Amino acid sequence: MSTRPAAPPLLIACALGIERLALRTGERGGAGGPVTFVRTGMGPRAAERSVTRHLSEPALRAAAVLATGFCAGLAPGMHPGDLVVADETRDPRGTVPCEGTELLVKEVARVLPGRTVHTGTLVGSDHVVRGPERSALRATGAIAVDMESAATLLSAVRAGVRPVAAVRVVVDAPEHELVRIGTVRGGISAFRVLRSVLPAFHEWHRSLSLPRR
Repeated sequence: MSTRPAAPPLLIACALGIERLALRTGERGGAGGPVTFVRTGMGPRAAERSVTRHLSEPALRAAAVLATGFCAGLAPGMHPGDLVVADETRDPRGTVPCEGTELLVKEVARVLPGRTVHTGTLVGSDHVVRGPERSALRATGAIAVDMESAATLLSAVRAGVRPVAAVRVVVDAPEHELVRIGTVRGGISAFRVLRSVLPAFHEWHRSLSLPRR
């Protein structure tokens, strides 16, 4: 009989229907425990409400939380389809360190060979970031921005001690600025990347049951 502790449940949170579709069509099993996909809706307030509500459910009170979906890259040279693995998320309310960043980077590179993976601070915003504001956020040390990850992880740790992480796919970058949110629907490359990255999430989840060194 195995004495290895079971991995906690995993809640994977995203904002958009197209993001959830990518994740669900990429589902192949192999996680370390039960997985719940949650579409929070757009913006930090929607993310906070949704994550807080789901983590109040008895089956998810101890869940690990991973925020994912699309994001805007802040660094010159970023391209749509690049991946961002956060080592922390940050918004005006606080900073949340992520767990297992090195493992996620390794696994993302394994399941998506040839894709560029960036690691650093993922900052939260309450609106789509454009023009000079992108440079201002980059000057704070952030490498990417989205509207839900920081709120998702902050809500998660406020609801209880748990592992948290954030992995995003770049759809908007300094040299490839998004014209309108509907353009995301045409982001076939980003959609395929998000669909394909799910095995890396499962490996991160599985690792949570391994003994800590």
